[in-house]
Amino acid sequence: MTSTLIVGGSGGLGGVIAQHFADRGDDVIITSRDKARAESVAARIGAGTQGLALDLARPETISASLAGVAGVDNVVITAVGQAANTLAQFDITDAVAAVTMKLVGYAETVHVLRDRFNPGASVVLFGGLAKERPYPGSTVVTTFNAGISGLVKTLAVEMAPHRVNALHPGLIGDSPKWRDVPNPPHSAQTPIGRLVTMAEIADATDFLLRNTGINAHDLHMDGGLLVT
Repeated sequence: MTSTLIVGGSGGLGGVIAQHFADRGDDVIITSRDKARAESVAARIGAGTQGLALDLARPETISASLAGVAGVDNVVITAVGQAANTLAQFDITDAVAAVTMKLVGYAETVHVLRDRFNPGASVVLFGGLAKERPYPGSTVVTTFNAGISGLVKTLAVEMAPHRVNALHPGLIGDSPKWRDVPNPPHSAQTPIGRLVTMAEIADATDFLLRNTGINAHDLHMDGGLLVT
């Protein structure tokens, strides 16, 4: 059975991705900083999904948190840390926490699991469209999402022959953050005339994991916003 680990799988998007893989029969593990939340979401997903506690913002604890995880085929890291932080009012504490979680935490998770990869195992790291489309307050978000692009390139070299790719979503129309917002940003600007959906993001994640020819790649899922 295929083993799939979704770091951040207790959130809205992470939960949809976890459900996608559980529905196809994978042995799924999801994580949250809160063990009870991870276990509650895992129970809702069903199909034997397991939940465990993992805090990317405390990378020194990741090894112990993943000690019970054996061989893995798919690793998906979706967790985000998108606190607004402008250059004019730069908060060093928030900036260090966000970059630690998104870059050091992501890298340490892959480092810890590398020796447990099954043959053909691959990794998807989540960034975001802010790396290409900065906005007021995105100083740190834009920076660490651009850092994800660099991270997948070096990991692809160090993890070879295992693959690693990045997925950079735009605004997700049916996500908890945007589904009840009338006329959300960008929806009228995309060539497809709408925002992308969580199901489309889950399908793109699956594509990056299963297609053995794609490696060290940045996949933008934005409905074509970048050409407008």
